Amino acid sequence: MPEDFAARVRELFELTPTEPDTYRTVPRRRAGSGPPGWGRVGPPRLFGGQVASQALCAAWRTVKADHGVNSLHAYFLRPGRYDEPVDYVVDRIRDGTSFTTRRVVAVQGGDAILNLDASFHRDEPGDLHQPDSPVSLAGIPEDGVEPDDPPWMRGRPLEARAVAGAPPGVSMRWVRVPARLPDDPMLHAAMLAFLSDMGPVGVVAQSLGVPRERRMMASLDHCMWFHHPARADEWLLYILEPVAGARARGVVRGSLWTQDGELAVSLVQEVLARRRR
Repeated sequence: MPEDFAARVRELFELTPTEPDTYRTVPRRRAGSGPPGWGRVGPPRLFGGQVASQALCAAWRTVKADHGVNSLHAYFLRPGRYDEPVDYVVDRIRDGTSFTTRRVVAVQGGDAILNLDASFHRDEPGDLHQPDSPVSLAGIPEDGVEPDDPPWMRGRPLEARAVAGAPPGVSMRWVRVPARLPDDPMLHAAMLAFLSDMGPVGVVAQSLGVPRERRMMASLDHCMWFHHPARADEWLLYILEPVAGARARGVVRGSLWTQDGELAVSLVQEVLARRRR
């Protein structure tokens, strides 16, 4: 089983060059998709975290080896499908000594489904600061509660443990890929981007006090800041809390912490939360 999870992660980020600075995915239901027809009639929508993480990989393939991702901002433009390939078209905005900037448009069936801007930074020393770590209050992953196949998992190559005693309205989970992955910074950062889209929609729905099935909900845009490298195959504490809701939109902020209390990622997502009529 661990070997299967590792293979699924590798497949997820297999991108084939089709022309200069353009990369294509091969449709595979097993690489992160849910069961056929999950929650709706017809094929399920392509998971936004999958598109964003693959776009990040496409951008990274055009960047100097000594530059790692420091931030990204993705806009989800249209729903994608699992049964069609996606082309990731990279625009080399800037190549600098310290920073590199890329823009990626994900295209499926002739339509743009995602736009992603990413910044890459050559590693350099700097002063340290972070908020007080919540890791000691979360207990250990083995004491967490294994979810009963929640919608946000959808058969993806991850395992999760819910933290008991989280503050009201706040989601706290331990997450990881349950298999050893290669020592590839791009692969681990991409998996962090992948899993970071699991949960914000549900947190916004809960904060607004109206059942999710009575709303049209979708991720609108997603921002991440990578403070420290972290392995996706080791337990990470994933925290999400609502910020505000208004005008059929909600905002949630989050963080990913290593088990030794280091803040690896900060993130913010805006979610569509329109009442169904």
